Amino acid sequence: MISNGMILFWLSVAALLLALLGCVYLVAAAILVGRFARRRASAAPSSMPRVTILKPLHGDEPALRDNLASFCGQDYPGPVQIIFGVQDPNDQAIATVRRLREDDPARDIDLVVDGTMHGSNRKVSNLVNMTRRIRHEVIVLADSDMRVGPDYLRRIIAALEEPGVGGVTCLYHGIAASGLASRLSALGIDAHFLPGVVVGLALGLARPCFGSTIALRCETLAEIGGFAAFADCLADDYAIGDALRARGYRVCVPPFAIAHVCSQMAGRDLWRHELRWGRTIRTIDPLGYAGSIFGHPLPWALMAMFLGAGSVLLGPAIVLAAAAVGCRIALVKRVEGAFGLGTHPYWLLPLRDLLSFAVFVAGLLGRDVDWRGRRYQVVSGGTLIAEGRSPEP
Repeated sequence: MISNGMILFWLSVAALLLALLGCVYLVAAAILVGRFARRRASAAPSSMPRVTILKPLHGDEPALRDNLASFCGQDYPGPVQIIFGVQDPNDQAIATVRRLREDDPARDIDLVVDGTMHGSNRKVSNLVNMTRRIRHEVIVLADSDMRVGPDYLRRIIAALEEPGVGGVTCLYHGIAASGLASRLSALGIDAHFLPGVVVGLALGLARPCFGSTIALRCETLAEIGGFAAFADCLADDYAIGDALRARGYRVCVPPFAIAHVCSQMAGRDLWRHELRWGRTIRTIDPLGYAGSIFGHPLPWALMAMFLGAGSVLLGPAIVLAAAAVGCRIALVKRVEGAFGLGTHPYWLLPLRDLLSFAVFVAGLLGRDVDWRGRRYQVVSGGTLIAEGRSPEP
């Protein structure tokens, strides 16, 4: 009969092994991030097609005016139309759009106010309502919390011109608005998400398409059924990428990152946001989600310390815990250097690692998500079902 002591011993060994493999992963991620950022990509497209930028909005979130202004200030010689869309005529974002118009009356800015719903996903419904105003041949969709440099459009169009490319998406890094929650959110992006995507790309395992940027031609959007085809998808960006690949197109990820302004003001908001995204990833990419078990060496080392207390494993567990913190700091430093970012508060990294592990575990335990104050359930394929509504057979 196996004693409880033996069970705890072998559980501690398993946790130690996961912590060790996690440290190896962090070192490999740091190397691959450096290689990715050193890739050469043209920032000078051979043509300057007419571009329509779509910006679905919801509320006057922190730094919204600066975010939107960065898209209005593009160093791009071709015609650029910017369409902002809201669903509520009382949405506070409308005032921000009007101020942008006043700041630059010559800028081609449209505003669509239309509450028509086309499915469970309110953002996609907003996009469907905006579609009728599109006048140009290239569409660039970007979330409202993104901020870009003046050469953004040039880089995106250059990537879209590459052979076989049907869509372009962008990596993004975090910028904290204010407060502890937003700092933890920004750290989650730069210490976990961004390097994780780079590793996935290097190994051929990631198939990214992010709401940070989706650029494609009008005829390509029509080929995949328009935005209405994704009106019930929570991960509409991921679904658009899959639809492009199903048509034989490549989704290009150029070697730069734009900024995501993290506006979570409370821990509850941060938890809901990350749990929603974690459960969505688990639904659409269960193997990838399971593989992220190796991305949490510190929690595994701490677990090994707890399970192996009083045994010969305690010393190695303490060493691995310290190594996990050191490897995470080294990875974040590499991300900062590779993408030209400011210095992060490294003292928050252990807390960030524990939070990411808690989100990972919680993501395994349910399908309910909270999105902008509404409850949904994510079912197979990332389909979004509103609370109280049954999925169609």
